[in-house]
Amino acid sequence: MTMTKTILRALAGEKLPTPPIWMMRQAGRYLPEYRATRAQAGDFLSLCYNSELAAEVTLQPIRRYGFDAAILFADILLLPQALGVDLWFETGEGPRMTTVTTPAELKALKPIDQIDEVLNPVYETVKILSRELPKETTLIGFAGAPWTVATYMIAGRGTPDQGPAHALKSADRATFSALIDLLTDATIEYLSKQVVAGAEVIKIFDSWAGSLQGQDFYDFAVEPARRITTALKDRHPHLPVIAFPRGAGERYEGLHEKIGADCIALDDGVSPEWAAAHVQTGGCVQGNLASHHMVTGGDDLIRETRKVVDTLSNGPHIFNLGHGITPDASPDNVQLMIDTVRGA
Repeated sequence: MTMTKTILRALAGEKLPTPPIWMMRQAGRYLPEYRATRAQAGDFLSLCYNSELAAEVTLQPIRRYGFDAAILFADILLLPQALGVDLWFETGEGPRMTTVTTPAELKALKPIDQIDEVLNPVYETVKILSRELPKETTLIGFAGAPWTVATYMIAGRGTPDQGPAHALKSADRATFSALIDLLTDATIEYLSKQVVAGAEVIKIFDSWAGSLQGQDFYDFAVEPARRITTALKDRHPHLPVIAFPRGAGERYEGLHEKIGADCIALDDGVSPEWAAAHVQTGGCVQGNLASHHMVTGGDDLIRETRKVVDTLSNGPHIFNLGHGITPDASPDNVQLMIDTVRGA
């Protein structure tokens, strides 16, 4: 039954006449039903840790649009919270965290074998989804990549250039590297538990990979992703893994082999033509319509959607955006994109 699922077929290397489709942040603020459920939960973290409500918002875009995959509703910063970092969200400003920038602060984090005390509700959400999703819908689990998660832990918040993390990397490479190693090991455990709970595919989000330069990109983006992928596949043979080192540019080339991932997700900073020639030759690719089309819609949306589909039609492809859908997007434009992909 599982290999009749279109996304699993694409991840296995099959070229399909119509690419399967899902959308990053497809459960989110652009949907009125999501906003209602979040209000019911009270706040964002309460929504993440309420398994029934987190499952509900995961299912909402599946009911509305019939996407080929659902992605677990959670947040990449739940893992550092499980490691003992204080986490809260400022309205209109995003996450805030206590920082980890010294050997003492690193040592004060909880052992990895204790993270499930916080993360068990996430695994319960996966179990609910594995029961309630339509049989044709693939369930994707995920985590933030170590570098991206570390940038928040070091700065205590999101930053435009990841400057604090780069500064620590330069000033105290030993502590920085130890944090990356800890996050790599913790991410393996976290994702493995998601698979045990019912996730069929894993995606590793490295939203800030593009700010790593030179060898640092390979040491702190590619190598942790490789370690995570290898460990997961050792534990769960045939598990498909999608890697998303956003902003990699020309460094996307060859990453299937370097990471061991079944699929490389692409941002919209590379053209579909370049991706077909340089990345899709290594395996399945995912992407890469620019997210702003979900806001502007119209003929441009139709034309650019068809361009992505047509250009990547000669190999395995999962249609997606180049990054997450934004809160100001129109639900009608999402439907237009789906209809265009599926030829309605």
